Amino acid sequence: MIYGLRHLTTYRYARKVRSARCTLRLRPRDGDGQRVLESSVAITPAPKSRVERRDFFGLDTVGLVLDEPHETFSVEALSRVSVERPPPPPPESGPGWEAVREAALALPSLGPDGPAHFQFRSQRVPLVPAVTDYARGSFSPGRSAYGGAVELMRRMRDDFRFDAKATTVSTPLAEAFALRAGVCQDFAHVMIAGLRGLGLPAAYVSGYLRTSPPPGRPRLRGADASHAWVALWCGQDLGWVGLDPTNACVVQDDHIVVARGRDYGDVAPIDGIVSSAGAQKLRVEVDVIPEDEPVEPPDPARCRGTGES
Repeated sequence: MIYGLRHLTTYRYARKVRSARCTLRLRPRDGDGQRVLESSVAITPAPKSRVERRDFFGLDTVGLVLDEPHETFSVEALSRVSVERPPPPPPESGPGWEAVREAALALPSLGPDGPAHFQFRSQRVPLVPAVTDYARGSFSPGRSAYGGAVELMRRMRDDFRFDAKATTVSTPLAEAFALRAGVCQDFAHVMIAGLRGLGLPAAYVSGYLRTSPPPGRPRLRGADASHAWVALWCGQDLGWVGLDPTNACVVQDDHIVVARGRDYGDVAPIDGIVSSAGAQKLRVEVDVIPEDEPVEPPDPARCRGTGES
């Protein structure tokens, strides 16, 4: 499957921004069963400087400095990505979760995909005893790490409520868990915390999810959303397996990976500092369009916000 991707982010400021420094993480990731065919980023206003580099986790980043006073800042990322992943592993595949935990600790690799980086707490994913206890219910002694994680994500789908108004991008993990509500970012963080609490390496994955329009309707431009899910290291044979707790499914060709890190802080699409005062408004439009599929302009009343800021 080949997808055309468009991610448009627009900031509008109550007062002019005199200067800004930003980091963009918007180019999809090569690997994980996908290949980037084309990628570009358009920035308005034009930055004073633009530096592209690859960070420790293999993310292609763009560092910007803007020194022209502006009231609007927009970033439009366009990509074409080919996605073809193998079928998911059979149920209960791979070694027991205790063996996976020990293998991760013993593995000498400290490369960007090494499990050691994803086995312990991180800034946005503390180890919360209540979350660990919740996850433990899916991991009986000797059960495969993969099988336990699949059950955990299905339990989360049943026990948690998707509610875009319940949390914000800064809501602590423990609060989202207590609410049993939130968006995909919250679900991914909670699942990662539970897995790491058991000693299992789990990463935060940011990207896009193909959605299907109602029968007989073309896909609406701008009405898709960015998404987040979990990658679990299941031992050297299975490696990293993607799991989507929001939708209780194993990641396949409908998911497009942009970035992988320890938590949202490592992979935020745009972050930085602005020199200004007053409020700002943020609008995000995302298109995930299989090639040769008809598209119509958006109906503002039907466009929904993103599940991940």
